[in-house]
Amino acid sequence: MAETVGSTTCSALVIGGSAGSLDVLLEIFPALRNDIRFPIIIVVHRKASNESLLTDLLKSRTTLAVGEAEEKEFLIPGKVFIAPADYHMLIEEDRSISLDYSEKINYSRPSIDVTFQSAAEVFKEKLVCILLSGSNADGVEGLKRVNNYGGSVVIQNPNTAIMPYMPQQAVINVKPHIILDSHDMADYINKLND
Repeated sequence: MAETVGSTTCSALVIGGSAGSLDVLLEIFPALRNDIRFPIIIVVHRKASNESLLTDLLKSRTTLAVGEAEEKEFLIPGKVFIAPADYHMLIEEDRSISLDYSEKINYSRPSIDVTFQSAAEVFKEKLVCILLSGSNADGVEGLKRVNNYGGSVVIQNPNTAIMPYMPQQAVINVKPHIILDSHDMADYINKLND
């Protein structure tokens, strides 16, 4: 188990993933406390045709409020905000959500990098970002920005990822970081509440 990185006070949690990350999310969410005191933002690469599938799956696994993020919606503690398919999701200085249809980044929209980077600028050392399984390098540049602002970087153990490329790239390129097996992530998140 790696040492804690960054601040222990969490004002926002962003979880990014691509291929193979759904299994991890479905493992994490049933084990989360129902009194989480920070917003949770999920950015997953997915097709627009499956738009409500992720939301419905997570709603069925947790007592936390879960919903697709909406333009100008404010982040509130204890709610799970899911980046809509085919839109980049940015966090504004006033902690509201901005949705953007600009060019794909790393072949992806939503881009994990975009959300990690904008959240880092707003929440600074009180941000925790988790990068899960995936098959491209989206998220790596965003995690570097999180580090620059003093936030905490958590990476799924590539050995436990269905698609290890994304977490491997983060492990190689982003220091410092914490590496966690998928079955340890819910406990880590719950402790951010203490």
